[in-house]
Amino acid sequence: MRVFVVETAKYLHEQLGWDVSLICSPDEEFAAGLPEYLHYIPVKMNRGMDLTALRSIRDFIRVFRREKFDMVQYSTPNAACYASIAAKKAKVPVRLYAQWGIRYTGLSGLSRKIFRAIEKMVCRNSTHVRSVSPMNREFGIAEGLYPANKVSVVGNGGTIGVDMENCDIGKKQLWRDEIRSQHGLAESDFVFGFSGRISADKGCAELLSAFRELTEKNPAAKLLIVGPMDEDCNVDKALITWAKASGRVVFAGYISGNDMRKYYAAMDVLVHPTYREGFGMVLQEAGALGVPAITTRIIGASEVMVDGQSCLLVEPKDAADLARAMEQLCRDGELASRLSQAAYERTKTRYARPIMLENQKADYVSLLGEQ
Repeated sequence: MRVFVVETAKYLHEQLGWDVSLICSPDEEFAAGLPEYLHYIPVKMNRGMDLTALRSIRDFIRVFRREKFDMVQYSTPNAACYASIAAKKAKVPVRLYAQWGIRYTGLSGLSRKIFRAIEKMVCRNSTHVRSVSPMNREFGIAEGLYPANKVSVVGNGGTIGVDMENCDIGKKQLWRDEIRSQHGLAESDFVFGFSGRISADKGCAELLSAFRELTEKNPAAKLLIVGPMDEDCNVDKALITWAKASGRVVFAGYISGNDMRKYYAAMDVLVHPTYREGFGMVLQEAGALGVPAITTRIIGASEVMVDGQSCLLVEPKDAADLARAMEQLCRDGELASRLSQAAYERTKTRYARPIMLENQKADYVSLLGEQ
């Protein structure tokens, strides 16, 4: 809600005078930070799947019948499941599924079958689907999640875009100096960065393996990891132990959204070796500060930037391929500089927030005009 929804809700109200309600699990801190014209409705939703789902669906039905919304939009596996069932039951005219990723692509076996069935049900309950990227759209059609005439992509893909003014590239050196000084990183260090949960499906095992190999040849290489560590991250404990003892890896922990811009500024290259991705918000945020990126050749992540022009793509789950790309950028300053400039220009022209908000507004007007 904070990252992907609130700015759109504000824009719709300010530009069109629309009445917007935000529904999520109870969070008084979140509610207190909203402007008065955005309505907050708490509906308790537990993580995971259990019998409390029936209570959540019941509560959604009551809200939808009471409020008589013209349109309901939903995303994320649990919320989309409950809200799509309830919105159809309450006969909401426009039921929009914001498919900002397809959860089951990172699963296997029975879990994959269950989440695929849920995904298909959500799509069936929805009157319209907005896929986060062209390749995600084509995948969903091929998987039989929806017919081609039910799904489209807004603009060039993505969600809310990047606030280029907040990620002021003119302050990059200032922020770079601040964060490097704070974490004992020298200006002469070549800093690879990672932003996200420390977990297996984010490619952290390959990242640490590749970086360990890199340190044997590049004494100036450092790794700045920004994000919390999953309790059961499924990354080899020996790798984590090596990283913590090496003196070459900085674990910065969780950093609030507004401070992340400073951490991107401190990086020479963003490494994003994920196994699955919606569209790669971190790639856009890094691009806003002219930070070149290495990411994986998968749906979503590979669509944000262009291989060899504004990023380097590597095979997922391939530490050797990742190590080669990291070494290439560490040694080829000219290539890194070209990627940096191209990433900035691509972000500014395709993913700047005003562009994304205007694209979304036009789409909502079109949807409500179909009633």
